[in-house]
Amino acid sequence: MELALVIAVVVVALTFDYTNGFHDAANAIATSVSTRALTPRVALIMAAVMNFVGAFLGQEVANTVGSVISPPSGSQGLVVVMSGLLGAIAWNLITWYYGLPSSSSHALIGGLVGAALASGTLVEWSTVIDKVVIPMIVSPLFAFAAGFALMLAIMWLLRKRNPHKVNRNFRFLQTVSAAAMALGHGLQDAQKTMGVIFLALLAGGFVDQGDDLPLWVIISAASAISLGTYSGGWRIMRTLGRRIIHLDPARGFAAEAVAATVLYTTAFIYHAPISTTHTITSAVMGVGATKRFSAVRWGVAKSILAAWILTFPMAGAVAAAVYLICHFVFQLP
Repeated sequence: MELALVIAVVVVALTFDYTNGFHDAANAIATSVSTRALTPRVALIMAAVMNFVGAFLGQEVANTVGSVISPPSGSQGLVVVMSGLLGAIAWNLITWYYGLPSSSSHALIGGLVGAALASGTLVEWSTVIDKVVIPMIVSPLFAFAAGFALMLAIMWLLRKRNPHKVNRNFRFLQTVSAAAMALGHGLQDAQKTMGVIFLALLAGGFVDQGDDLPLWVIISAASAISLGTYSGGWRIMRTLGRRIIHLDPARGFAAEAVAATVLYTTAFIYHAPISTTHTITSAVMGVGATKRFSAVRWGVAKSILAAWILTFPMAGAVAAAVYLICHFVFQLP
């Protein structure tokens, strides 16, 4: 029974990882595609490859995600983890359908917390507050301000240069910044799935707390997110690349450079599972605001903000409902 549940949780976790990939493909390449620095197909291939590579760059974020809840050993712990994953997948699909760039990361953690609360499982609130909630608030604000400041600096430094030549150079630089963004997405988001699979293996008794991630977990999570990225999330790509503001190559580069820097800093220094979606979207708004504040379509931004606020509680509510259905209807532990 437990082995079957472990296998089921791993399959569901990799399904979430796949939805994470196509939901968040826009994070890495929307700005490059919208400025025509890269063609959509080339951009997706590059993003998929860099996502795969990024998944091998560390385990700090995975360790943080694996410590958000302390599921009981055995079948009940496995049902809690699976319920959290199903809640996250449901919210990913809803926001993808409406083209809203919400956070797969916060959907996952919200789902785990919701399922834990419904089952009476211990939630490590200090980890949730320090590593999730505070970075969730700070990282978008910093990305907006840094994007605004970097773009102002670029505009001042290149104010006397030929605009056509400047755009051509920044289209080339966007290839580099998009690759860096995709690498950061793999570093952050693939590790989150690894952390959940580790939770399942821990509940099933296949690993002990403090063990390293098995190599097959890293490879499978990296592969799933890469395949999802390659399949592309075109609905969200249109929102991020054009509906917020029409970007030029310089602003696209600035947004990606800032977002990638935030992703690496939080992963390697703070070990915080931040949202790549929140980070790049805020950076896009920041660089866009340097044209004039009215150039940003704040109505679209308001819809995105609403999705951000709802993500954690809604994914948690769905996960809690899934757990209760599993427990009371299907008589699972």
